[in-house]
Amino acid sequence: MDTRIRIESRLTNLAVVEKAIDTFTKDTLISRENYGKILVSVMEAVNNAIIHGNKSDQTKFVEIELKMTNGSLTVVVQDEGAGFKHIDVPDPTQPENILKTSGRGVFLMKKLADEIEFNKKGNCVIMTFKNIKT
Repeated sequence: MDTRIRIESRLTNLAVVEKAIDTFTKDTLISRENYGKILVSVMEAVNNAIIHGNKSDQTKFVEIELKMTNGSLTVVVQDEGAGFKHIDVPDPTQPENILKTSGRGVFLMKKLADEIEFNKKGNCVIMTFKNIKT
């Protein structure tokens, strides 16, 4: 099963993404415990794409794809921004970064997804969640 969503870069559209995740996880029988980590990861990725990637430019879009294959979910979130280098995002658990308000989204995505990769440009994240069905 595949679901594709294309939204304008407005934070109010996070509700559209959340509803799509709710429907997708229900239709594909994703377990309740996995639902939470998928929802948090995807919402962080989309939030980052809107704010940091597209700079909240409402003429730019964020594309989200959810694809279930053999009990694993692959999520692709891509924006139209210039990209970034994920290795340059400081670790928010380090003492010098504890009080910083940025960098937590990428950290959470890396902790919650079984696999994560970014394209070379840095405007697309691919997260994989394995063995997530009930």
